[in-house]
Amino acid sequence: MGNLRPITIGEIDYANAWPLFKSFSSHAKPLPYEIVSRVPAELNRLLHAGELDVSAISSFSYGQYCRDYVLLPGLSVGSIGRVHSILLFTKEPLEKVKPRRIAVTTASATSVNLLKIIMAMRFELEPEYVPAEPKLEEMLRIADGALLIGDPAITASWSCSGLHMLDLGEIWNSWTGLGMTYAVVAARRAAAQQQSDALAAVFRAMHGSKNELLRDPNRLVTRACGLIGGEAAYWRTYFQSLRYDFCEKLQDGLALYFKYAKELNLLQHEVDFSFYEEQSPQKVKE
Repeated sequence: MGNLRPITIGEIDYANAWPLFKSFSSHAKPLPYEIVSRVPAELNRLLHAGELDVSAISSFSYGQYCRDYVLLPGLSVGSIGRVHSILLFTKEPLEKVKPRRIAVTTASATSVNLLKIIMAMRFELEPEYVPAEPKLEEMLRIADGALLIGDPAITASWSCSGLHMLDLGEIWNSWTGLGMTYAVVAARRAAAQQQSDALAAVFRAMHGSKNELLRDPNRLVTRACGLIGGEAAYWRTYFQSLRYDFCEKLQDGLALYFKYAKELNLLQHEVDFSFYEEQSPQKVKE
């Protein structure tokens, strides 16, 4: 494709991102590429450092570095309502006991800041937030609540007897009436200019993977049961509840999230959405 090296692609290492990646290879031929699979926080770092050309990243990380990135349209991980895998576990219900300390996962930036926004602006609470490895029992030894995301949140939700569980996607939707986008797919502007043909191929292959797997989610369900466990019915509901299209309602929800993040000084600047254009890869639509 006229590039000097394979294009490097970051893959979120959670089930919620599988539709974007698990049939990617069958749609990417003959593209030379390298996929790096990590948790969102690590992909955020790698893309910002220039060690990846394009990646699924935390939405919050796009907000931090939006001037350096372009978004790939129609590709995201979000929900309009329950997300099932971004969960706050507390020892007591919020209306009964205000948490003084919450242990938060180190794996993602979007979810931690979504929790801070919800706590401050929806519940008018200001607990201390303590970064911790995603191990529920250990987190609750040092805190009144624990935020988990991804596959660890799912497996914890199956065995959290005696704890109270809040789904942040559900809370956000009931509060704002909008969807929430937890991860986006972004490319470095330099890659959009210097590896335009390869980026166009990545864009098409990710859409091909998404469309193929969402059309027949049984492959996703079978994979999840085998690798993570649980019942097929749970996984069907899980994948059906997620949104991968970054539609207008999800964009509006993410814009509001960024607005609140700036008001709380979690972000230092306003965030604009710049989209990659497949027909003219060196341009972006503001």
